[in-house]
Amino acid sequence: MAAPITVGVDGFAESPPAAHWAAREALLRDLRLRLVHAWNPPSPGAPTLPHEDDLNYWAQRLLTDLVGELRDAHPGLRVSAELVPRETVSALLGAARDAEMLVLGSRGRGTPGGFLLGSTGRHVLAQGERPVIMVHADDKPLTADVTVGVTLRGPNEETLRFAFDAAARRGGVLRAVHASGPGNDETGDERAEAERALDAALRPWREKYPGVTVAQALTAERPALGVPHTARGSGLLVLGREKTEPGPVAHLGSVINAAVHHAPCPVAVVPCG
Repeated sequence: MAAPITVGVDGFAESPPAAHWAAREALLRDLRLRLVHAWNPPSPGAPTLPHEDDLNYWAQRLLTDLVGELRDAHPGLRVSAELVPRETVSALLGAARDAEMLVLGSRGRGTPGGFLLGSTGRHVLAQGERPVIMVHADDKPLTADVTVGVTLRGPNEETLRFAFDAAARRGGVLRAVHASGPGNDETGDERAEAERALDAALRPWREKYPGVTVAQALTAERPALGVPHTARGSGLLVLGREKTEPGPVAHLGSVINAAVHHAPCPVAVVPCG
């Protein structure tokens, strides 16, 4: 059975937009949609709190109502929901392992700490084994175009595979951008070399996806600014993340951090390397 698209939901306003984005993506890919709501059960032997049954009821009700809303809005959607009795980060990471992708909601752009449940989104983005998509609560209707950030100093294979596939499914233009950053004082020869390197990184994927129109871009802006700026008018921004060992501090890098807060569209973070 094909892996589902999984979306983490909670009681905050960011969850429904993320769930609806995930529903559209599930229909686009002909996949099931799975809603996951993490639930911290009481410790064994702990006394039952007076409001515990009510909290469990409302957690189930949240999922039931959202499933109904999604089925009404997206005919033909195959959707299920699950209350997972685990701590939120571990529940989402566990759910993502057997998913095509994990979708989370993020607050409006520029909001300090604008991630699902504070640090939860940050840790899931940093540790996820599958692509994680952050959907802003104020994202506008999607366009078909996809933007992908390309590094010339590290692995791009998984990032470009995801980006080309997304553009092919949507029928949009793929904008491939490399940001060298200010202060590099590139000569004409160095810029030409960067253009050749970008073209070489894209060439195998152009051959695999001949129907995808690709627009290449080099910018001298700082990557944390240049990549999100290039995504204007796109329906999705795709970024790669080098895999790192889990730790108490979630390290995302400046580009991913800036994009999740300020990009004008949903952001897909793809583990690679």
